[in-house]
Amino acid sequence: MAATGNEAQGRKAYYVSTPIYYVNDAPHLGHAYTTVAGDVLTRWHRQRGEKVWYLTGTDEHGQKIMRTADANGVSPQEWCDKLVEEAWKPLWEHLDIANDDFIRTTEDRHTARVREFVQDLYDKGEIYAGGYEGPYCVGCEEYKSYGELLDGEGEFDGQKLCPIHKKPVEMLKEDNYFFRLSEYGPRLLEHYEAHPEFIQPESARNEVVQFVRQGLEDLSISRSTFDWGVKVPWDEKHVIYVWIDALLNYATAVGYGSDQERFDQTFPADVHLVGKDILRFHAVIWPAMLMANGLPLPGKIAANGWLMVGGEKMSKSNLTGISPQQLTEHFGVDAYRWYFLRAIAFGQDGSFSWEDFTARYTSELANDYGNLASRVAAMVGKYFGGQLPESRHHGPDEQPLVDALHTTVERADELVGEQLDFSGGILAIFDFVKKVNLYLTEQEPWKVAKDSSEDAQSRLATILYTAAESLRACAVLLNPVMPESSQKLWDSLGAEAHLGPLADQPLAAAGRWGQLPAGATVTKGAVLFPRLEEPKS
Repeated sequence: MAATGNEAQGRKAYYVSTPIYYVNDAPHLGHAYTTVAGDVLTRWHRQRGEKVWYLTGTDEHGQKIMRTADANGVSPQEWCDKLVEEAWKPLWEHLDIANDDFIRTTEDRHTARVREFVQDLYDKGEIYAGGYEGPYCVGCEEYKSYGELLDGEGEFDGQKLCPIHKKPVEMLKEDNYFFRLSEYGPRLLEHYEAHPEFIQPESARNEVVQFVRQGLEDLSISRSTFDWGVKVPWDEKHVIYVWIDALLNYATAVGYGSDQERFDQTFPADVHLVGKDILRFHAVIWPAMLMANGLPLPGKIAANGWLMVGGEKMSKSNLTGISPQQLTEHFGVDAYRWYFLRAIAFGQDGSFSWEDFTARYTSELANDYGNLASRVAAMVGKYFGGQLPESRHHGPDEQPLVDALHTTVERADELVGEQLDFSGGILAIFDFVKKVNLYLTEQEPWKVAKDSSEDAQSRLATILYTAAESLRACAVLLNPVMPESSQKLWDSLGAEAHLGPLADQPLAAAGRWGQLPAGATVTKGAVLFPRLEEPKS
């Protein structure tokens, strides 16, 4: 399960990316959901002992950015700079996102390599001149087929609407350059068949397979009616289509065309995390581009569902966007990170509810987990002066917990690390927390403490050691999900002085019983998950 330090250095990095997010506005819960998922996944693999690379960033070209900037009276570059530095990067820092790189598509390290990639395709005959006429959604930055458009009503009566943004599409007619995407349908279908794990979940895979089987059309890869983008190298009257530009960030950020050794040690991505509304770009266009240029394909395209409010996808354009800071101010950052991955199965749509968040926080975080940590620290302090006692009577009452921990580590590692089933993995860990609570309820250490006999005190020591050692394992397992509270628990158990930094604890070792040594100083620190105050109206 885990790699040694030398093994990790010699292997390709476990490479995970989020989409690069469009900076026409500040980030909302939907953006944060995907980014936290990627952070938990990469922290999990780091704690396996693997070499990891986690990439996120911003998509800064295209007509939508240009129009937004113009509406705000600034240049597109000024608009992007402001949003990135004042909204996007600060939020990721606030949410404890441990990304290794943040790429912006306006950076020279990206734009120069995009021109090289597209020039290579042109030189190979994969791109040709042509013309396009048809519907285009600026919000999606995507050409639409007539069959997928909605009929407008009310103020949009008589117009055709984008099915995602519910706003009128624009009719485009312009001279463009085209990529021979239609020729790659059979190769894509062959790859999907040979690698059924390539697109997840299965519902997303079925959708893409059906789409490709219907036949692909060649893709317009340039625009000529505006100039905010990367110039087409052989014809600078055109800019490269924003999606071609954006997809290439996954290569340019890890050394494509500039650092071959780094590129070989990182590319391709093991997992691209994407929203299901941009699945086709990543599962059809992106692999076809790579095939055309002779580059390896990613391991997995994992499409998460939509966060819903009132039955609508959460987005700024639908006016359902919610600021993550509104929730972290009330619940805390760790609870925020935990809740969305615990409450919503990754890959499925899910609804956010303030009431559901409150109920889960109170029941699982505060009562089950936080209260367990507080009770154990308090009893070690009260009965043993804050020094963790030695377990002398480990027996049939304790062994089920030891066995359960071993099973929990294996199951959580498979679910989170391999299947991207964050909800299932977190649930497995919290099922173990419930078992520890049940153990204390059944063993009643507060009653055993009243008996001053040597046997009773020895039994009390075993009960409290068992509970504390269980919490040690929980701190390791939950560290990728809730790093701040896990560190607090680690400190409370006095673990760092004996076992080293929490981040260095391998997941494989979490299930090895007996790591926390007798004599460790246990302190009752701040409550991990305090009682919620009434939200400010």
